[in-house]
Amino acid sequence: MNKPLDQEIDYRLLKILSGENNLTQREMAKQMGISLGKVNYCLAELAKKGFVKVNRFKGSGNKLQYVYILTPSGLEAKARVTLRFLRRKMKEYEDIKQQIKELTKEIEQDNPDMEDLSAVDMEGVYPVRLAD
Repeated sequence: MNKPLDQEIDYRLLKILSGENNLTQREMAKQMGISLGKVNYCLAELAKKGFVKVNRFKGSGNKLQYVYILTPSGLEAKARVTLRFLRRKMKEYEDIKQQIKELTKEIEQDNPDMEDLSAVDMEGVYPVRLAD
C-alpha cells in the first residue's frame, strides 16, 4: 500500500485504533468515509503485518465483537505513517501556496485595474473582485 490514498487510509485507521479500539468496523468505515469492505481489508492487512492484534469476545446477544489493539510494532508503524502523511501534506500545502501566487499574478496581469491581490493574507480568505 504505497499509493497516497492507501497511505492516508492507513494513517486514519491507525489513528482511530490508537484512540478507540472498541469501535466496530462499520463505525470505523463511517468515521473514515470509506466502505466497510475496505476497512475489513485494511484491518486484515494490518493484522497480517503484525501492527494490529484482533481479540474476539462474546458481546451482547449472540454476536461476536472484536477489539483491535495496536501492537508495539503497530505504534511504530503509526509514527512512521504519521510522519510520511505530514510530509506529504506539507508538500501539498507548499504546492497550493505556489499555485495561489501564480494565479494571483495571472489575475493581476490580465486585470491591471483590479485591486492588488498580493497584499491578501495567505492564511485568510481570498476575495476576488471581478472586473466591471
